[in-house]
Amino acid sequence: MSETIITVLGEHEQKRTAEHGSVRVRVMYDGSSRHETLALATQRHAELVAGLRELEEAAGGPLLRWSSDQVRVWGDRPWSQSGEQLPIVHHAELGLRAEFAEAAAVSDWVSTVTLREGVSVDGVEWRLSDETREALVDEVSRLAVEDAVATARRYASALGLTELRPVALSDPGLLGDAGAPPGSPTPLGARTMSADMAGGALALAPEDIRVAVQVHARFAAS
Repeated sequence: MSETIITVLGEHEQKRTAEHGSVRVRVMYDGSSRHETLALATQRHAELVAGLRELEEAAGGPLLRWSSDQVRVWGDRPWSQSGEQLPIVHHAELGLRAEFAEAAAVSDWVSTVTLREGVSVDGVEWRLSDETREALVDEVSRLAVEDAVATARRYASALGLTELRPVALSDPGLLGDAGAPPGSPTPLGARTMSADMAGGALALAPEDIRVAVQVHARFAAS
């Protein structure tokens, strides 16, 4: 008996609450003296680093890791409104990144550092722990395959076919079908957040992280 080839898309997605938050901070000062400007930025940076080291040394603390990997020192001569070039202005900028294991710890640290002169927060990136992400991707992938099987069974049933044999399974675009969309990595969302300032305290609320998986599957039905 001849077989009918059925090719389908299986997909599934789930959401989880973000677990870790990575904060990007800049320390930046401007001034007429290069030496004084750099000294102010370095001093403020050292204060932030000292605070992070205290959190790092606390047993069971929320700080996972931190780094300081950006240093910029430069000068420029701005122009006045009348078109005259003004004396040189020196700039010093140092960057920090700190990752915390919970949203409350991110809120507390951001609330503290933003009160200091010369400090600005560039943003927060939220993610799942490696263990949670791996387990969730495994689960979503399994359910995406089950969705592909269920879809293929529906197609086979509509054709009056009862036997279904798997032939191929791949990420989208890898089965060689003309017009198939190119494969893409599993999307992870939730790099945005909302903030509640009720009572004068900053409380960051990250959006849920979405994990979605698509698979292409080919079956022979008879």
